[in-house]
Amino acid sequence: MTITETVLPVSPLPGRRRWVALGVLMLPVLLVAVDNTVLNFALPQISETLRPTGTQLLWVIDSYPLVLAGLLVPMGAAADRFGRRRLLLLGSAGFAVVSVAAAYAPSAAALVAARAMLGFFGAMLMPSTLSLLRHVFADRQERRTAIAIWAAAFGGGAALGPVVGGFLLEHFWWGSVFLLAAVVLAPLLVLGPLFLPESADPQARGVDPLSVLAVLTGMLALVLGIKTFAKDGVSLLAVVTFAVGVVVLTAFVRRQARVRHPMIELSLFRQGGFSGAVLINLLSVVALVGFLFFASQDLQLVHGLAPMRASLVLLPGVLGMIVAGLVAARLARRVRPVVIVAGGMLLSAGGYLLVAVGSADLMLLGAAFAMVAVGIGAAETLSNDLILSLVPAEKAGAASAISETAYEVGAVLGTAVLGGLLTSAYARAVVVPPGVAPGEAAAARETLGGAVEVARGLPAEQGVALLTSAQEAFASGVWLTALIGALLVMTAAGIALATLRRAR
Repeated sequence: MTITETVLPVSPLPGRRRWVALGVLMLPVLLVAVDNTVLNFALPQISETLRPTGTQLLWVIDSYPLVLAGLLVPMGAAADRFGRRRLLLLGSAGFAVVSVAAAYAPSAAALVAARAMLGFFGAMLMPSTLSLLRHVFADRQERRTAIAIWAAAFGGGAALGPVVGGFLLEHFWWGSVFLLAAVVLAPLLVLGPLFLPESADPQARGVDPLSVLAVLTGMLALVLGIKTFAKDGVSLLAVVTFAVGVVVLTAFVRRQARVRHPMIELSLFRQGGFSGAVLINLLSVVALVGFLFFASQDLQLVHGLAPMRASLVLLPGVLGMIVAGLVAARLARRVRPVVIVAGGMLLSAGGYLLVAVGSADLMLLGAAFAMVAVGIGAAETLSNDLILSLVPAEKAGAASAISETAYEVGAVLGTAVLGGLLTSAYARAVVVPPGVAPGEAAAARETLGGAVEVARGLPAEQGVALLTSAQEAFASGVWLTALIGALLVMTAAGIALATLRRAR
């Protein structure tokens, strides 16, 4: 079946105001994307200051995208009913306030709670941005360019997180990465009412509370099961939580098929191009976030680079990702999407394989990230364009929520699966020298950051032995993680070849 596009009404804004509106919409996109990865470079400082366990450290990262992913679909439906601009502004205000609380969190548990609240308000931001973009840009070519900029902002923002974090951590304490939200969202709260049109679905009905509870519970259980399996292997807790997640999410899908006004239009998934594009988004973000999880720690804790200098190693990849998205939008006029998307995924797989088979050289790591980022930047631009092209304008909120859910579930799985496997491999391989106190030994086995901190307080010989063992254990985990990452993006390439062959 050839993919076609929906005929849209005339844009409510004149030309210049449309592009100003796009600039305003980029603010929350950049913020949410940066927030997915900005903590990666702050992990060593958080480990030293708050002394979290390895599981807590993963939850510091995961609690935000997990809650966000669970609520994106309900918030997309709420935006359709109550107004997309209204929900965007409400979410922005809440996000800014909670970010200040996160910056001054006194403990790891408090930081996890603050990150979860950021996910709640973040879920109000993302569906509104993509659906408002669809409403503002009625012209197909203009919309493709706008989506390319949107995708580049999201993907580039995820890659830019470590760069921004590196700069802030070079000059301030770890909490400064959260205060960034107030700076970014202040212009949005001022300019949003002036340049963004209000839009809503006149046919939208109330949000189903049972569906909201089911999708949130199912996502929590599913990811907890994956995290537990990645860390501890097959266990009763991993099997039970994973099974609960699958059962609850299955019940959610069945309920969507029965209720009169579902939160997800299941009929969209009958079109292979739509389903394929959503899966490609998910797997590509898993790959990107998983790479950044180990790369940020490797650069600082193995190579010993300061945060800012470490972030500069990844800067070419960040720029390449942005350029790739814009170039892909132009190439799509002449080259079939399947060629660009599958080619981008294979390029990303090559970057992961470069890490798996290469040395721990800084140039190699930077080149590998550039390959991963460029491939993902090109692929995501077109996959998002295809997702929106299949959806009537009045259902833009629900469709964008599905697209964003794929992004955020990918961010969760990037740390839950790849991060969990890396943490598990490290814990199994690290050797703590005799004579280290039990509490310090446990901290050293939990994370590489914990081992580095413990080694600083040990006698020289013990410290060197622990640090050497920890770095070698981390390297062995990176090798395994890179191989799995390569398999994931090669799977995405296969999905593109199978589902996007007739896409135009």
